[in-house]
Amino acid sequence: MKFENDLLISYAHIDDQPLLEGQAGWVSTLHRILEIRVAQLLGETPRIWRDPKLQGNDFVQQTILVEQLPKVALLLTVLSPRYIQSEWCTLELEEFCRASAISGGIRIADKARIFKVIKTPIPRERHPESLKPLLGYEFFVVDPQSGRPRELFQASGPDAERAFLAKLDDLAYDIAKLLELLKHGNGNGNGHGNGSAPLPASKGTVYLAETSVDLRDEREAVKRDLLRNGYEVLPDRPLPLVAAELEEFLRDQFARSVLAIHLVGRGYGVVPDGGTHSIVAVQHEIAAAQSGLPRLLWLSPGEVEDERQRRFLEHLRTAPGVHAEAELLEIPLEDLKARIHKKLAPPEPRKEKASSRAEAGGLVRIYLICDQTDLEAARPVEDALFDRGFEVLPTLFDDDEAQARLDHEENLCTCDAVLLFQGQASEMWLRRKLREIQKSAGLGRDRPLLGQALYLGAPQTPQKERFRTLEAQVLREPPDGFSPEVLAPFLAEIVRRREAAS
Repeated sequence: MKFENDLLISYAHIDDQPLLEGQAGWVSTLHRILEIRVAQLLGETPRIWRDPKLQGNDFVQQTILVEQLPKVALLLTVLSPRYIQSEWCTLELEEFCRASAISGGIRIADKARIFKVIKTPIPRERHPESLKPLLGYEFFVVDPQSGRPRELFQASGPDAERAFLAKLDDLAYDIAKLLELLKHGNGNGNGHGNGSAPLPASKGTVYLAETSVDLRDEREAVKRDLLRNGYEVLPDRPLPLVAAELEEFLRDQFARSVLAIHLVGRGYGVVPDGGTHSIVAVQHEIAAAQSGLPRLLWLSPGEVEDERQRRFLEHLRTAPGVHAEAELLEIPLEDLKARIHKKLAPPEPRKEKASSRAEAGGLVRIYLICDQTDLEAARPVEDALFDRGFEVLPTLFDDDEAQARLDHEENLCTCDAVLLFQGQASEMWLRRKLREIQKSAGLGRDRPLLGQALYLGAPQTPQKERFRTLEAQVLREPPDGFSPEVLAPFLAEIVRRREAAS
């Protein structure tokens, strides 16, 4: 059937009363901007129905409502304390669910025809039953000092206005996308577009883990970027708050996903009933148990006060099992987005590559990795390698972090051997760099390294004396300072492997 209206806004009228004289009401503002933005996305003005005069006590009006709802494509509910108490709002919701059963169903291609806008936060158990499974669009923020929710509204200041418009843009995008789906995918609709071009297929399904409150905006930014680029994003409904139900739900979600992305911040997050770990940690644990599921773990900067979260972050940074199929990233958010798209990009056709110059008897490139604090201390090592005929690729330090990281990854892909230099740098830095070397195959490296070693320079510490690894040769600087002879085992291994390869 063809719908006469694209969208019905269901709301309690008290929520549209202006706070200040002369202002537009909250719902009226939402309606006006939403109509403009959806029109921009569709190419023509949508038909949005909202009757500001309905009071819910007129039998004739109720009759009109019941007759009109089967002709409405989508329902937008503005959830608030008054909304869940209103018999009229409850009637609109129930009648739309009833009518949708004969007009294509309440879900189309796994997308609900109901949009839940949360104006004022309400515990999920108090939501109407038909709204509980929906994620919702939260038009409020929680004040970090008082813990009180603050509704987003244009008149509340520039920051609140930007947040309000960003949320509304997400809502408008999803509404426009579903209207197009109804038109092209199901033969329903109101004539938007020319009806000749099918919607593009999803590029894949990505699980974007729920986060603690401090990373809510960052998660929304990543989700927005994925959706705009044609990916489906899970979870597609609120996470269960009971531990056993949560684990079962997550296994199903991960089984549908080609990539899991976890943003880990300063807060520990909610612990589900019957569980001992936060929802953030549980999502990571279940994802890690899914064989073959690639994961990106992004750690946000900042001090962590919660001891439980400090232990969790330490586990992520140091536990070897965490990194079997995961990349641990501590980079700017924009760089994370770039990494996500690189991870999701289809693999390029494999081409036969010529042997490296090292294998053919040419120049051997050694990538010398050090922290910026050790740049001067590593100079003698760099000079000794160069004097022995090796091309040294030094670590690049640049104000443009993204450019420096690209250079780092390119060196990991193209070098013939790697030497890690640790002087003042921490053991955490050293282990992180070892993990990055391990994952160089994922960056495009197509041949094994001829050599991999760690140079432990001054100052001598108990931690350095005890440090052991089977992943690389360990070269320890003598107490009286650098000697080129320390590099001999490393260089001999390069020569041996080079000859074996030729």
